[in-house]
Amino acid sequence: MLRTRIAVSVAAAAAGLAVLTACSGAETAQPVIAPAAAGGTGGGQLANGQVGNAAPASNESKLVVADVANVGQVITDQNGMTLYRFDKDTAKPPKSNCDGDCAKAWPPVLATGDVQVQGVDKNLVGKVTRSDGTEQVTVGGWALYRYAKDTKAGEATGQGVGGAWYAANAKGGKAGQAASEAGVVKLSASNIDGLGEAIVDQNGMTLYLFQKDTKKAKTSACNGDCAKTWPPVLSNGKVELQGIDSKLLGSIKRADGTEQVTIGGWPVYTFSKDLKPGDANGMGVNGTWFVIEPNGCKVGTTPSSTANQAPADSGAGSSSNSGSGGTTY
Repeated sequence: MLRTRIAVSVAAAAAGLAVLTACSGAETAQPVIAPAAAGGTGGGQLANGQVGNAAPASNESKLVVADVANVGQVITDQNGMTLYRFDKDTAKPPKSNCDGDCAKAWPPVLATGDVQVQGVDKNLVGKVTRSDGTEQVTVGGWALYRYAKDTKAGEATGQGVGGAWYAANAKGGKAGQAASEAGVVKLSASNIDGLGEAIVDQNGMTLYLFQKDTKKAKTSACNGDCAKTWPPVLSNGKVELQGIDSKLLGSIKRADGTEQVTIGGWPVYTFSKDLKPGDANGMGVNGTWFVIEPNGCKVGTTPSSTANQAPADSGAGSSSNSGSGGTTY
């Protein structure tokens, strides 16, 4: 059951839906942001929009577990620099999906010989061959990286970047997820360049609604491959809101049994091609995916007093593996 720190219960959220305003059918022209380049896979740009420079290759590979402020125990290299893992990689089998500009911002930890360990189980350490033929160190199957914006030992400024980069713990898992914070979803209102106010998650990633869903639907129309491209915002128990009316909060049960957050009756999603906070590359994709505003409407619409608005069929598009296309509303 969802709840917020301002004592929002599911019952209250359900009652609130009865007084929700609908989104106006008279819509303004939708600002569409150019989609992310197909070749990029891993957040190659830094927060300031510049591409980082890869650190010089080291002649020694050493993994040391150390305490990092506000994160906890993490794997560091021989110089005390925090090492990270990338959610878009795979551990079984091990594979790195961070190349090109991504690898400049997130330099891979290359294996140049036997890897020494301190505080890490040697049996968990391995190597994966990258697309350029070099070998990268893995722990628990997860490839390890540095972050170009970390400038000294003990920093972990890459933690949570793009909702996909996390400091690695001694087993190759994500460091810094305290039990009290596990499963907590934090949604807030934020200004997105070129779009205005939108809802973002705890990592600053833009949230979307899908118009092949229906408002107040009991399930999501985005599953399978669609849900890989447009990951649903899930909750294991708690949702915290900032700048969003608690009456708009709700949830639905997905086909796989997980619980997805809804705002204004719309299930909400992130977009896998948004690589850093403030990106909105999914805006307008196939005319069915739109950034969602704090009022529960898609960007570019205004609340209407009409509780049940008739859909306007655009007659556009067919479905695709990304879940895009089809009738828009």
